[in-house]
Amino acid sequence: MSADVIDYKLIGDDLQGVVITLDPGEGVIAEAGAMLYMEEGIEMATTLDPNSQGGGLFGKLLGAGKRMLAGESFFITMFANGASRRRDVAFAAPVPGKILAIDLRQWGGEIIAQKDSFLCAARGVSLDIAFTRRIGAGFFGGEGFILERLNGDGLAFVHACGALVEKTLAPGEQLRVDTGCLVAMQNTVDYDIRSVPGIKNALFGGEGIFFVNLTGPGKVILQTLPFSRMADKIIAASRIGHGQRRDEGSVLGPLGDLLSGDRR
Repeated sequence: MSADVIDYKLIGDDLQGVVITLDPGEGVIAEAGAMLYMEEGIEMATTLDPNSQGGGLFGKLLGAGKRMLAGESFFITMFANGASRRRDVAFAAPVPGKILAIDLRQWGGEIIAQKDSFLCAARGVSLDIAFTRRIGAGFFGGEGFILERLNGDGLAFVHACGALVEKTLAPGEQLRVDTGCLVAMQNTVDYDIRSVPGIKNALFGGEGIFFVNLTGPGKVILQTLPFSRMADKIIAASRIGHGQRRDEGSVLGPLGDLLSGDRR
C-alpha cells in the first residue's frame, strides 16, 4: 500500500507541533492522544491496525500488542479528510523538544527509532517493533531492547526531547552515544552496547556504565536532552519541597550536611 502524499508545516520552536494538510480522501495515522486540533470535515476513527488489508482479528491484535511492547498505545487513531476541499489536522509532541519529519524514501524505506518516539505518519506507513541484534543491548542499553520500525514510502514524524543532531556515518565509521540520546537511525546502521572503559570512568564519570556503539553506513539522529535525564533533574529539585536544604547542590552535598549537623 503506497502512502498518501501529504503536506505539512511545523509550528513552534521548543514546544513543537505539526499541522498536516490533507487533500480530499487523504489520511494520516497518529499515536492516540496526540491530536491538537482538526478542522471541520476531518473524520476520526480508532483502530487496531489502520493499514491492515485482511488477516482477521488475531492479526490486528498481534500488531497492537507489538506496538504496546514498543511503548506506544494499543490503538492507533486515523484521521481522514471527508470534505470536498483541503482540511488541516494538527498534532503536538508530548514533551518539550523538536519534531522531525522523515521522508522514508530518502531513508531506504525504513527507519529504526527509539520507543515512544512515533507521533504520526501518512496513511500507508506501517509501525512495527524491531529487536536489537544483540541480547546485551536489551539487558544493559537503558532504553530497553525493543525499538520501533517505521517502513513505507511516505512521511513519518518522530519527536525528540531537546535539540536534534543529525550525523551521517561512513562505512565502518563508529560513533559512541549515550543510551538515551539515540532517536532514530537507518536500518543499515549496526547497533551495539559497550561498557564504559575503566572502573573510574564507570563509577565517577557521570555517563553511566554503558553507551551505544553505532557503526555505519547510514544516517543517525540524536537528541540533546533525553526525557529520562530531565525527569531525574525535576525529581531531584522536587525534594526541596520535602524539608531538604536549598543549598544541597553545593560541592560537598550530603557530606556538607553531615559536617554542619543538618543531616535529616
